[in-house]
Amino acid sequence: MTRPRILLADDHMEMRESIVQLLQSEFEMLEPVKNGFALLEAAAKLEPDVCLLDISMPIINGIEVASRLRRRSAKCKVVFLTIHDDVDFVKAALATGALGYVVKPRMASDLKKAIREALAGRVFISPR
Repeated sequence: MTRPRILLADDHMEMRESIVQLLQSEFEMLEPVKNGFALLEAAAKLEPDVCLLDISMPIINGIEVASRLRRRSAKCKVVFLTIHDDVDFVKAALATGALGYVVKPRMASDLKKAIREALAGRVFISPR
């Protein structure tokens, strides 16, 4: 059985490393990228099962990346992992078709579950 393939975009190297460490036992982690433009390029080539996005990134922010993925009819599920816990960000993320929204302080408890739910076509949002 193949493991779901995850493509991660976050502009902080330490965060990328922490996320990979957390997820690599259950998921195949593709080479992470540090901005939204790089994620769009990599997603087109690698066709991941899940794109894991930060919202605040250089060049193209995560909300715009998710919108572009949707316009391209990309097959990857989108899960946001972000510091932003404001309801307006959650609404904007879900409006792009994203299925997951995890706030970074809850990463250890919520991220794997959010990815599993997204892969099953269900929405997961970190509780406030």
